[in-house]
Amino acid sequence: MKRLRKHAWLGWWLLLCVGPLQAAEPADDGALARALLEKALVRYQEQGDKAFAAFSRQGEFVDQDRYVFVVDTHGVMLASGGPSSALIGRDVSRVLGADLRKAFEEALRTPQGSGIQQAEYRWQNWADGKIERKHVYFQRVGERILAVGYYLPRASADQARALLERTADALAKDQAGTLKAINDLQGGFIEDDLYVFVVSLDTRRYLAHGTNLRLLDTDFAKVRDPDGKPVGEPMLALLARQDQGEYRYRWKNPVTGRIEDKHAYLRKVGSLLVAVGYYSP
Repeated sequence: MKRLRKHAWLGWWLLLCVGPLQAAEPADDGALARALLEKALVRYQEQGDKAFAAFSRQGEFVDQDRYVFVVDTHGVMLASGGPSSALIGRDVSRVLGADLRKAFEEALRTPQGSGIQQAEYRWQNWADGKIERKHVYFQRVGERILAVGYYLPRASADQARALLERTADALAKDQAGTLKAINDLQGGFIEDDLYVFVVSLDTRRYLAHGTNLRLLDTDFAKVRDPDGKPVGEPMLALLARQDQGEYRYRWKNPVTGRIEDKHAYLRKVGSLLVAVGYYSP
């Protein structure tokens, strides 16, 4: 446990200093991040600490928004091809916080020599200031830890269901306040590419939308996807028959900016249709 405590803060810093990464396709981006780390590990095995110079300049170890960074087990940033290059040579252990440390301790229990490890967490994206999910690949080599990380632009089905449940509970307790919070776009009803929209089942018009306020008070029944397929009418018809359901369609992902497949979870809350959907590539 003593050894674990010694290096637990290091894991937290690994999570912290992966810079502003944006991924268009998470599967591809993950594979590319891992490949970049594998390439860096080979170079480090060949050159040792001399490889830090290559890791810290714009070149072969920077792949678009993905880059290599290295910290040692004493808390010093040794190399970085991204924004954290400003911290090279500094002891970064004092910037650690307890909120992420516990989640990463499990990964650090794995003994050295176990290959590439990975972790997932939530952190502020330096590019847009939003709190988003991130994924990091890392491997410890002696007293060095080499890592590459990236943001995850797509939330999971479980996250979508959880956000829908939380929204439904909030609307049941305080409808007016919750609708206002959703329309504030920063009221706790946006997570990564997930957002909430609410439609009146009486008027069939939008009452709240987590990303596009121009839709407020427009006719939801007339909404169609980019290919012209009806979206609003089928959802309204579904909740006319039952209290909850699911519907698949195509829609623009607010994070990637692309038209993607979307799976929406629907819930009837009083006279409201409440929906949250997740995207798949």
